[in-house]
Amino acid sequence: MRIDTEWKEALPTLLIGCAGAALFWLIGFPAAVLTGPAAAVSLATILGIRTAIPASLRDGVFLTIGIAIGSTVTPEVVETALAWPVSLFMLMVTLVLTVLVAQKLLMRGFGYDRMTAALCATPGHLSYVLSMSTAVAADVRSVALVQTVRVLLLTLLVPVLISLWGVTGTAQLADTGAMSPVALALTFLVAVGVGLLLKRLSVPAPLLIAAMAVSALGQGANYTPGTVPAWLTVIAFIGMGSLIGTRFRGFDRKHLASALAAGIVITLVACAFAAMGAVLASRVIGLPPAAVLLAFAPGGVEIMAALAVETGLEPAFVAAHHVFRLMVLGIFIPVLISRNKTA
Repeated sequence: MRIDTEWKEALPTLLIGCAGAALFWLIGFPAAVLTGPAAAVSLATILGIRTAIPASLRDGVFLTIGIAIGSTVTPEVVETALAWPVSLFMLMVTLVLTVLVAQKLLMRGFGYDRMTAALCATPGHLSYVLSMSTAVAADVRSVALVQTVRVLLLTLLVPVLISLWGVTGTAQLADTGAMSPVALALTFLVAVGVGLLLKRLSVPAPLLIAAMAVSALGQGANYTPGTVPAWLTVIAFIGMGSLIGTRFRGFDRKHLASALAAGIVITLVACAFAAMGAVLASRVIGLPPAAVLLAFAPGGVEIMAALAVETGLEPAFVAAHHVFRLMVLGIFIPVLISRNKTA
């Protein structure tokens, strides 16, 4: 796709995303500026509207969300690090259980072969999963469809679960004011440089992780005090939600119904294990179950981190767990593929 064409398609995409955000805000849907665009752009894409988010805009969204997460790192959040090993272990257990159970359901209920079911059942690391699926005997189209449905449903479902849990986040209550324009610009520049380095090292979600780290270090050293301006954060959330919706572009409608059903099944399985793990872990580490659910939810690190910022539920804690989840999956997926080759 030519760059100028992509930007021409981005404008209506973002307008649809803004309309979705406004609608969800009016009806009181949780995390409206993220979930509204995700739902609206997904529907528009399925109906045949050509939607797109340029790579440069996507990268800007990741950087902004990462800086917003880093700016929430407080001494109180850092103190919880002592309890994180326990919750990280429980997260790893829920990941393994989710994959094993979801794989069996996809094989028996939807007729997927063993390898395709395994990759469809993997809770996260989408780009890595798709790359691996092209190198093994798996149905790449089905993997892409089911995984995209999972990401969309989690973006819509997790805020509802948090709302039903009745927990209000506290991570955004401290009023430190907005970052100065100079501090914000400097943070962006350094984050881009670190992100490019991490990308060369094949680190997952490099720009997001770099922005989080740079922002957190700047906050801790009091070089870049304050938070990302609210208007910029809202724009980033709308961009993130719109980006999720564009993933349905080019999908075969004939396979959409089956993939939707399969995606719903594995999402419910993953949410069930995540919720059980969140309840148990929250009792040990003393954080709200809703915050731990966000940390355990098998969605994309960028999306779940954005939800943590939007809801105010321990963004640093959530982001740390999702980065750990990517690391675990980076090791577990090759083992899973090898196991299914020999089965």
